Amino acid sequence: MTSKLSRTQQIERQLGDWTRARLPYGVAELVMFTLKQGWAALFGALMLLGIILSSLVWQEQWSIARYDALLIYAISLQILFLMTGLETWDEARVILLFHLTGTAMEIFKVNAGSWAYPEASLMKLWGVPMFSGFMYASVGSYMARVIRLFDMRFSPYPPLWMSFALAGAIYINFFAHHFVTDIRLVLFVATVVIFARTRVWFRIAERHYWMPLPLAAFFSSFALWIAENVGTRTKTWLYNGQTAQELVSFSKLGSWYLLLYVSFVTVTLVAREAIRSSKPQP
Repeated sequence: MTSKLSRTQQIERQLGDWTRARLPYGVAELVMFTLKQGWAALFGALMLLGIILSSLVWQEQWSIARYDALLIYAISLQILFLMTGLETWDEARVILLFHLTGTAMEIFKVNAGSWAYPEASLMKLWGVPMFSGFMYASVGSYMARVIRLFDMRFSPYPPLWMSFALAGAIYINFFAHHFVTDIRLVLFVATVVIFARTRVWFRIAERHYWMPLPLAAFFSSFALWIAENVGTRTKTWLYNGQTAQELVSFSKLGSWYLLLYVSFVTVTLVAREAIRSSKPQP
């Protein structure tokens, strides 16, 4: 562990001690849970902040397009996270995989007419601005960081082949449902059947808590749905037939719920210590 990470843990511990000394125990635990969640989602939060601020100030006559500026901003954030130890190189490699698979899906979906990026951009690939891959990467960044920050364990965990088969089926269905029957209802059931017994164990200070993994995925999908509304409200992207004043369809909650399983299984490539076949001993 690098000195930067050790310093981060020291700050977190000092903040926790300060909070627990001034608030009732239950309230202090909730506050620390919220703060650690926000810290884990830092990359995504900074990306959303960049999207919001750029939408407010950007002028069409400026020499650089907003999408291209967001790409430079996203690359700078990624470099900063690596230089400061906020992300490890192992995590960065998995996040790169998120970027590539996310960009591939964006290209397909945009050209299939599911959604569009209305603004001009020099760094566009088949209608998809290159910064968009970092929005998927921010999901990977959050998942990798939240597992580390909360010392998460997932147990009992299903057989690895089963989890990878589910993730593969979900990813393929995002493409295939344009041509054949959409099997997302089957996939919803499969996520519950396969992960029904899996608990997400997480630690706040010295105490461990747990939550069913499907419930954790649902809560996370709701947070991503809110983030999507930020994107559409700022006209950064728009779904087919949607105006900037309309909320993103609640059906997208289901899409994000399924995609989170793809993200989670991908992150386990570098977080194998978090997978346990039996209940951890807090």
